[in-house]
Amino acid sequence: MSELHTPKQFRVVLIKPSHYDDDGYVIQWHRSAVPSNTLAAMYGLTQDLIARRALGDDVEIIVDAYDETNCRIPLKKIIRQIQTAGCGLVGFAGVQSNQFPRTMDMARVFRAAGVQVCIGGFHVSGCLSMLPELPDDIREAQDLGISLFAGEAEGRLEEVYRDAYAGAMKPLYNYLSDLPGVENQPTPFLPADMLKRSMGTLTSFDAGRGCPFVCSFCTIINVQGRKSRRRSADDVEKIVRSNAAQGVTRFFITDDNFARNRDWEAIFDRLIQMQERDGISVRMTIQVDTMSHKIPRFIEKAGKAGVRRAFIGLENINPDNLKAAGKKQNKISEYRKLMQAWRSVGVMTCAGYILGFPDDTPKRILNDIEVIKRELPVDLLEFFFLTPLPGSADHQDLHRQNVWMDPDMNKYDLNHVTTGHPIMSREQWEDVYQQAWDTYYTPEHIETVLKRARASGMSVGKMMFLMLWFYGCHKFEGLHPLEGGYFRHKYRRDRRPGLPVENVLLFYPRRVWEVVRVHVGIAAMLLKFAGVRRRIKADPEAFDYTDAALMPVTEGEQDELELLVGK
Repeated sequence: MSELHTPKQFRVVLIKPSHYDDDGYVIQWHRSAVPSNTLAAMYGLTQDLIARRALGDDVEIIVDAYDETNCRIPLKKIIRQIQTAGCGLVGFAGVQSNQFPRTMDMARVFRAAGVQVCIGGFHVSGCLSMLPELPDDIREAQDLGISLFAGEAEGRLEEVYRDAYAGAMKPLYNYLSDLPGVENQPTPFLPADMLKRSMGTLTSFDAGRGCPFVCSFCTIINVQGRKSRRRSADDVEKIVRSNAAQGVTRFFITDDNFARNRDWEAIFDRLIQMQERDGISVRMTIQVDTMSHKIPRFIEKAGKAGVRRAFIGLENINPDNLKAAGKKQNKISEYRKLMQAWRSVGVMTCAGYILGFPDDTPKRILNDIEVIKRELPVDLLEFFFLTPLPGSADHQDLHRQNVWMDPDMNKYDLNHVTTGHPIMSREQWEDVYQQAWDTYYTPEHIETVLKRARASGMSVGKMMFLMLWFYGCHKFEGLHPLEGGYFRHKYRRDRRPGLPVENVLLFYPRRVWEVVRVHVGIAAMLLKFAGVRRRIKADPEAFDYTDAALMPVTEGEQDELELLVGK
C-alpha cells in the first residue's frame, strides 16, 4: 500500500454475539442480564492503544462496541463505516461455543464485503487447546479468510491491529502457551450508555483468571490455566473509580472462583476503605466454591466490601457424581455451613446444579432436589444439562472415543441435551430438566425461601424479584435465566440461515400473542408472589421463622440429615 493511499483512520468494531433460540431467532432483550466482561476488557485495551497512538501519530483509531444481547447489530452500517474509513477490523469478542454459529453468520456478511474479521473466545481457544485437529466450523472460518485469536489479548492486541491496518492479518494468533499477567493492565471499561442496556445498570470485570481445580466439565482450566493470575487492589480500585465516575457502582466479578484469588483480602480491604473514606459504596456479585467459608475472614469481609450475591458451584449433592466429575473440593457435609455463613452477612446465594451425571436417574434427581429444599438454605437454584463443552476434558474424552455429540454448536448453551446418557433416554433427560425447575420453584418453596430471607434480615422484595426472574425466564421464555432479560426483541428477518423468513401475516400476530402471553403470565406470578411478600412482612413473628435448613449444624446432627444418609 503506497503512502499516498495509507488510511488515516482505523475503524475497530467489537461485537459480543448472542445466539439463536430454538426457533432460529437471535436472543435479544431491551435490557439484558449481565454485560460482557470480555467486551469490557477489549474496549479498555483498545482505548489504551488509542491513547498511546499505537498505529502512529497520524492514525486515528475509532472504536465502537456492541453487545448483541441488548441491541441489533447494524451490519450494513458497520460495513459502510469501515469502507469510508478505508481500513478497519470487526472483532468478535468472547465467543462461546453456542455463539459460534451466529458469529459465523455475521462474519460471512462482513467477509463478502471485504471487511477484515477476527474471532476470539472460548470456542476457538478451547478447541485449539484440547483437540488434535480443528473442527469443521473453525476450518470454515479460516477458509473464509477470518483470523482466529486463541488466548488472551493483553499485550497482544496491538500486533493484531497493526497487521489489520497493514492489510496483512495472520490466519491464527495463538497465545495459549503464553498467558499474560493481568496486573497493571489497562482498565476494563464500557461506556455508561451501553451499561444502561443491562438490568440494573451494572458492569463486569475479572479480578483474576485461572482455577486450581480439575472439574472435567470445565473449559476455564484448559483455556485460562490452573495458575492464578490476578489484578492488584490498585487495579480493582481503578476499575471501580472509573465506573463510579459515570454513575455505575454495581459489579459482577466474573472470576470462576474469587475465593481462590490470592489477593482477595487486599481487594476487599481496599473496597471497604473506599466505602468508609470516600463514600464509594459498591454492590457486587461474585462466584465462589463450596469451601469458601473455610477461608478465615473471607465471608465476613465479603459482606463488608459490598458482596450481595454469591454464585456457588454446588453442581450436585451426590458424592459419586462429584467424584466422577473430578470435583473433589465439594464436601457435602459443609454445604449447609457454607450457605448459613453467607446468609449471616446478608448475602443471597445462587447455586448451579448439573443434571445428567452417569448415575443420575429422574427419580434420583427429583429426590435430591427435594432434599435440597428441606435441608439447604440456598436461595436460588439454577439447572444445567451436563454438557461436553469444547475445551473441556469431557468433550476431549468423547471426541477420542468417537461418541456422538450434537454437531450444532448453537445447542451448547447448557440448556440442551448434546450427547447420550448411559441410563436415561433423551426424552427422560429433557423431561426431568423441565421437572427440576417446577419442583424447586413451587409456590410453597418460594414462600419458604421468602420466609428464610425475612428471618435472616434480607430483603424479601429483592428475593421475590430474583425468584420471579429465574423461574419466569424458564417458564415463560423457555430460556435459562442467565440468558434472560427484560422484554424480548425479535426481528422477522434476523432468523438463522436455512430457516424461512416468516410471512408478516404469521409472524407479527404470533409475536403480539407471545408478548401478551409472557407478560400476563409474569403479572399473574408477580401478584401471587407479592401477596406472599405482604403477608410475610406483616407477620410480627416472621423474624423468628426457622426450619431444618436454618438450624445450626452440629457434629451429631450431620449423620441424621437425609442429605448425608446413604450417600
